[in-house]
Amino acid sequence: MHDLHPETICVQGGYTPANGEPRQIPIIQSTTFRYESGEEMGKLFDLEAAGYFYTRLQNPTNDYVAAKIAALEGGTAAMLTSSGQAANFFAMFNLASCGDHIVASSSIYGGTFNLISVTMARMGIDVTFVSPTATDEELNAAFRENTKLVFGETIANPALTVLDIEQFARAAHAHGVPLIIDNTFATPVNCRPFEWGADIVTHSTTKYMDGHGAAVGGAIVDSGHFDWMAHADKFPGLCTPDESYHGITYAEKFGKEGAFITKCTAQLMRDFGSIQSPQHAFYLNLGLESLHVRMARHCENGLAVAKYLSSHPKVASVSYCDLPGDPYHARAQKYLPHGSCGVVSFELKGGREAASVFMNSLKLAAIETHVADARTCCLNPATTTHRQMTDEQLRTAGVPAGLVRMSCGLENAQDLIDDIAQALDQIK
Repeated sequence: MHDLHPETICVQGGYTPANGEPRQIPIIQSTTFRYESGEEMGKLFDLEAAGYFYTRLQNPTNDYVAAKIAALEGGTAAMLTSSGQAANFFAMFNLASCGDHIVASSSIYGGTFNLISVTMARMGIDVTFVSPTATDEELNAAFRENTKLVFGETIANPALTVLDIEQFARAAHAHGVPLIIDNTFATPVNCRPFEWGADIVTHSTTKYMDGHGAAVGGAIVDSGHFDWMAHADKFPGLCTPDESYHGITYAEKFGKEGAFITKCTAQLMRDFGSIQSPQHAFYLNLGLESLHVRMARHCENGLAVAKYLSSHPKVASVSYCDLPGDPYHARAQKYLPHGSCGVVSFELKGGREAASVFMNSLKLAAIETHVADARTCCLNPATTTHRQMTDEQLRTAGVPAGLVRMSCGLENAQDLIDDIAQALDQIK
């Protein structure tokens, strides 16, 4: 059978019931799994056999859903985590440790910026942030001998910059390291970063993949393309024996296709335990089944709202890459030809005070620390998600103090515009 289209994978990927088995993915709500002999279980602990013994590491429900996400992205292996933040941390910490260095786009989600610049720095991992519009020379100058990975977001949250994935992948590979892309906002329906040279993709499945504000979660997908053994000196964790698993060398035993996710599961999930619950994985799968339908409507509403805002006298600027004239429009046409997302960022001329009046006056859109929901919501990032950042860091990340991030849901577009219009009228 030919390769399935994303729409079909959304509905049927990851799980095919056998004769008489449940049509829907079953929820395996069990912490443990029974075996008839210690020898059988021992093979699982030695990674000599496939199977389940403790849900902190793996669970069948989770694996069905992870397989669907891997298929959507065009990857070879995937795993679910407890949140998108856990997914990003695991993906980076699986490669970088104390004394290592990361190159990252400066235009990323504030929580991830904080994770890299503060928490991982306390672990002895250094970072150099580069602009998403960096020249090749500027990008290459950021690398060091101890650089282990490059990180960026397809569409940055909330600045909505669009990363030149090919450029960042080219630089990463020239220095013998992989490119990790957070593809949360675009989803694999609108962009598949592996097709543009990325090596590992992460998601906050809490957002569009779930789509209903029901379940926090994350995912990591490996493309299976990066040759770890070709750069063995850079990645000893993958290319030398792991004594905590009886001397297994992941890159040799599981190859390019499985080494990264196996190590991430066997080491990091074992030790940190940031597992997604089977119940949440079940909710996530329900969301995935309609992802391809919902993304089109989110993009339709986002564009309608962005067009309205761009012509309003109280709006200083609008960031939405599908708008002609947006600085990232040409790049979006390349990487996101079918639409970007439903999130629109805009700056009001009155700054923080105007943003506060506007948000407090909305009737349909709710003030929430959330995006990518069926229901429209909004936030002032500088006083919430990005409040740990200095004004200089906010400017670098493209998040001015008066910025409003609006996530357009699945409501009628004109109703959303009418709500925005009356809220803007309240700004004096």
